[in-house]
Amino acid sequence: MVTLHVFGPFMGAVDPSPFVLKAMALLRMAGVPYRAVPGNPLAAPHRFLPLLEHAGGKTPDSALIRAWIERDHGFDFDRGLTPAEKAIALAMQRLCEDHLYFAIVHARWCDDHVFAQGLGRHMFGAIPAPARPLIKAMLRRANAARLRGQGLGRHDAGQVAVFGVQDIDALAAFLGDKPYLMGASPCGADASLFGVVEAILTPPLPIALRAAMAGHANLVAYRDRFARRYFPELFEPKLRAAA
Repeated sequence: MVTLHVFGPFMGAVDPSPFVLKAMALLRMAGVPYRAVPGNPLAAPHRFLPLLEHAGGKTPDSALIRAWIERDHGFDFDRGLTPAEKAIALAMQRLCEDHLYFAIVHARWCDDHVFAQGLGRHMFGAIPAPARPLIKAMLRRANAARLRGQGLGRHDAGQVAVFGVQDIDALAAFLGDKPYLMGASPCGADASLFGVVEAILTPPLPIALRAAMAGHANLVAYRDRFARRYFPELFEPKLRAAA
């Protein structure tokens, strides 16, 4: 069994990171057994989670984890898709991971009120209390710099929210009444879509992205459909309450 290094449960979600959720989804979609353990991103090769440990070594990054699954387990996440459909799926994945994700980061880390209710309250328990204020401030500065380098951080909070809502509206429009992103069956990009939808929709944080996501019945139904298929523990009340 392989080991997946994760952050851990967060305000009702299996994990706060869309990329950890994506990696979990990919492993479950391919039927690869794994155990999840709390990880330290600073000790990971790319200084990010998820990180997968297996007989061949360590694989960081959800995209590389997908490649490992496809190579070592012979699983084709996009079987049945045409080259054009694969290109569209990749474009939608990039929308989730390279733009909407950063709007999530901005909302969680840069808004004082949201940070105090969310990450600031729930994600630093393992750090000794005297050091927490310093670590929190350091990570908030680091994420603000990261967002500025990416580009979204150069806008004010209201404009970043507008951009994120536009992404959500686009995802809802493209999904339409399809069960999954590209049709009747989930493909690799569905792991990415589920990751961002779950990360936005489940933690009860007062952010515009969550209100926008909840306003699209098809995205809410999509999250539930995907979760019932691959994350049934989300529908176990005792497990959800414990999370």
